[in-house]
Amino acid sequence: MYGDWYARGMYIQGSETNLYHTRHYGHPSQFGYKDLVQLWKAAAVKRGLPFGVTEHRGPTFNWFAVNKGCDKEGPFAGVPYDGNDPEFEDFYLPNQEHYNPNATIWDAAPWYSSNPWWHQRWFDTIKELIDLYEPDLLYTDGGVPFAQNGQGEVVSRGKYEAGLHAVAHLYNTSAKSNNGVNRAVYNQKDRRRDVYSLGVLDIERSQESGIKPDPWQTDTCVGEWFYNVRKEYKKPRHVIEIFVDIISKNGNLLLNIPQKPDGTLDDECTYILKELAKWIKISGEAVYGTRPFHVFGEGPSSVVIKHFEEDQVAWTASDFRFTKRGNTLYAFQMRWPDDNRAVVRTLTESHKVKSVRLLGVGEVPFEQPFGVLTVSLPAHKPTEYVTVLAIELEE
Repeated sequence: MYGDWYARGMYIQGSETNLYHTRHYGHPSQFGYKDLVQLWKAAAVKRGLPFGVTEHRGPTFNWFAVNKGCDKEGPFAGVPYDGNDPEFEDFYLPNQEHYNPNATIWDAAPWYSSNPWWHQRWFDTIKELIDLYEPDLLYTDGGVPFAQNGQGEVVSRGKYEAGLHAVAHLYNTSAKSNNGVNRAVYNQKDRRRDVYSLGVLDIERSQESGIKPDPWQTDTCVGEWFYNVRKEYKKPRHVIEIFVDIISKNGNLLLNIPQKPDGTLDDECTYILKELAKWIKISGEAVYGTRPFHVFGEGPSSVVIKHFEEDQVAWTASDFRFTKRGNTLYAFQMRWPDDNRAVVRTLTESHKVKSVRLLGVGEVPFEQPFGVLTVSLPAHKPTEYVTVLAIELEE
């Protein structure tokens, strides 16, 4: 329960993770990752949830070579970590030559590797995962593995095809189990849609600036990807506002809720999920089965499009985000107005409004002079979070 990249940090003497691991579980020569990983539990299939897996294995040959080291000083100086034990080489990999005690994180984690043995081993592992568990979603933390050579050039022949074959196997396996129809989703982070049309574009902890013709996805977490006792969580309002902005642009939100080692959720995460459920109960009509409008929104505020920038936006009552189903336009008002009025300026005189509902309340009075829609809202809002107007337009 000590945060991201634990498997690497526990083998770096003096790091916060190493200190915690040694003092809590024991020295990594005696209690290593092979022992720790067996303590983690999850319960997805039993709960009827779609089952997804993320794979970060491509850079592991270099990234995880720290398990071949040893302490430089102290009571265990010179004692090899358990990654050196020949009995567990299959788990820790034969990568001694890649161990560099002075390497930075990114030096040790190149997204490309020219090792043909490793390409085949990676493929065999991912194929086994697909065969055993038939995941509904497979997420690669990067581009399609090994689909580029060392110069960043896309290749599709010979020894670099492991990633392409893995995606094909995911889809073919799903189709075989679903009467010829693939129901699996593959996520990858490479934006070059002219090159990769293999799966759904994923953007970690960021998003797109506008509507995209193809579905895409943001993945983020309420805290860190792994449970971290030190991490402050996003508030429910922040999560909902991120979600609304994303779906207005033809996106999807994959939200990570960190689990404790026994597979359970803490009270804070449970609270977030319950608040999201209450909001969806009121606003779900504007979410499920909808598509973007011809513009994603209006108003003075916008999210910052920068990798890993997720600061909460100071939305105003003039900020709206839109979705649409049939002749119904859904307008998400990002902040409740002090004067209990909603003014939607995107509509023109060609958009004839028949009726307006405030989701969670019912029909509300409106005026539409010169196309601009002005709605009178009730004194009490139906939710503490983003509210939604369902605007019925004439055909």
